[in-house]
Amino acid sequence: MESQHEIIAFVSALPGVVAETAGEETGAPEAAWGDSFFFHDPDGDMPADRRMPFATIVTKDYDGFDTASDLNRPGVYRLNIALGRAAFEELLGYPPAEYPSRSADVDHTAVDTLIPHPVYAAQSWVAILNPGERTTALARSLLTDAHARAVRSHRRRTARGTGAQR
Repeated sequence: MESQHEIIAFVSALPGVVAETAGEETGAPEAAWGDSFFFHDPDGDMPADRRMPFATIVTKDYDGFDTASDLNRPGVYRLNIALGRAAFEELLGYPPAEYPSRSADVDHTAVDTLIPHPVYAAQSWVAILNPGERTTALARSLLTDAHARAVRSHRRRTARGTGAQR
């Protein structure tokens, strides 16, 4: 099984990535402490309220909101990755918008298995609980692709912000 620390090191090594593990010192709400968020912010100057992660690691259930993966089990965490609609459909065989009608067919507690994100699948997010032998290579590939999408998005925002043409 790939550890959270190995995933954090892998993603942090991608160009322009800011990795933040929420804690008291980061000013994050206590409910998020221990969870990790990955942003593309190559200049390190994006305001925190404007950053959107391209991947996260969640270590526990969020009561009343996100409990489908039963992350309160010992040693269980969930890697979440933003794919985009086309990649989501290619990997899962249906578009993200169909997830609500298919969610009952998904075992959101299955480890080492690519699944739609239990809360954000409609926004093209997928998840893997405890990536292991079956999914580590896939997870790393998807993280690399999600990072590339974040880079392109950042470039578009930067071009718009400076008045440059695309």
